Amino acid sequence: MTPLPEDLPPRISEDERDTAVQRLQDAYTQGHLSYEEMDARLHQALTAKTPGELAAALTSLPEEKAGTTATIAAAGGRIRRGGAWRVPRTLKVASAFGRVHLDLSRAVIEHPVVDIELQLGTGRAKITVPRDAMVEVEDLHAGWKDPLYKIRRRSRSGGPTIRISGTMGFGRLKIRHARR
Repeated sequence: MTPLPEDLPPRISEDERDTAVQRLQDAYTQGHLSYEEMDARLHQALTAKTPGELAAALTSLPEEKAGTTATIAAAGGRIRRGGAWRVPRTLKVASAFGRVHLDLSRAVIEHPVVDIELQLGTGRAKITVPRDAMVEVEDLHAGWKDPLYKIRRRSRSGGPTIRISGTMGFGRLKIRHARR
């Protein structure tokens, strides 16, 4: 059995690929790319294997606007955000049934404080925060189980503060720090 190389380049997730495809399609509809250029860049994004290859497909695109408030809602099913997405100053997440997974570990966080307001009925929620983030959950009201969160003993300073508030019915919120 041959040993695996230890310095493998990081792989990109499907969420990151989907975000890149959406950015390219938006740039085309806004007139920033011709059809031929969008087609070539979509091929590049869909076949990219590393973050660098994916970033090359997005070069010279206008920056995404990080709004001050955004809402993600679903009556049922899954709500999922991950990869290189821009986190607004205030993020409202509403779900009557289903699971919620917010991964902020690779997200672009431009604000020193990010407020996440949860309005969840049933189902689980998982939030992955950057390693150096501080998390506050004092304003979260859970109807069934308290959130699972262990405060990090050694937290690097300089990271964003993630304040989680809102209400949860029958479900559990699990918050963890990214490992990398």
